[in-house]
Amino acid sequence: MTKLSVGRAALVALALAAAPPARAEMPAAQRAEFESVVKDYLMKNPEILRDALIELQRREKASEAAARKKVLEDDSSPLYTSAFHAVVGNPKGKTTIIEFFDYNCGYCKRALDDLVKLMKSDPEVRVVLKDFPVLGPRSVEAALVAQAVKKQLKGEKFFDFHQKLLLGKGQIGKAQAVAAAKDAGVNMDQLGKDMEGAEARAGIEETMQLGDQLGISGTPAYVVNRDVVVGAVGFDELKTRASATK
Repeated sequence: MTKLSVGRAALVALALAAAPPARAEMPAAQRAEFESVVKDYLMKNPEILRDALIELQRREKASEAAARKKVLEDDSSPLYTSAFHAVVGNPKGKTTIIEFFDYNCGYCKRALDDLVKLMKSDPEVRVVLKDFPVLGPRSVEAALVAQAVKKQLKGEKFFDFHQKLLLGKGQIGKAQAVAAAKDAGVNMDQLGKDMEGAEARAGIEETMQLGDQLGISGTPAYVVNRDVVVGAVGFDELKTRASATK
């Protein structure tokens, strides 16, 4: 929400709060007089709008923090239990790192090495991959294909497909994702059906909703030890946070 729109919202809220309840619609002349009084008061006391904006932002942040905490602390949340995400690394590992990524995200491409290095250095790392296609229609296309591929490929086989697609050159869309799936040996007839199925879209919608609840707007973003980590923070930071869960 922009400051301008919040200011207008605050003005309306103030006017409504100051207005006495009416049994019938306020006559035009009385309304004009009332609006003039409110406007005059605000012009003389503009700090009210500033204070209202500050309070609104404080409440929004508190609400967002509460929603984020609720998801992070709920072991039954789809953040942890979803049937739509992919699990790579050690599926029974003691440390779980959840990554929200987009196949067209340059930072995700560069951060892939950090994740691979971490899994190799620590056999107790379990990685959960969540498609979060925020960079446009082609990203959504690629994510739909990946959702369908997950039904056929698991663990290392899916991770091989994931790496090949993520590290592909140029814009990654349906054509590139289907080609990578074919190279991975999936059943193409079944892939076509699963791509068009309701589950593929449901998986993406679920992750997008989780992203909203966690306040995630870009990629990559991680959840480690019930905390949200935004950005390609590097191997050392990921390792430090992963080690803190043991």
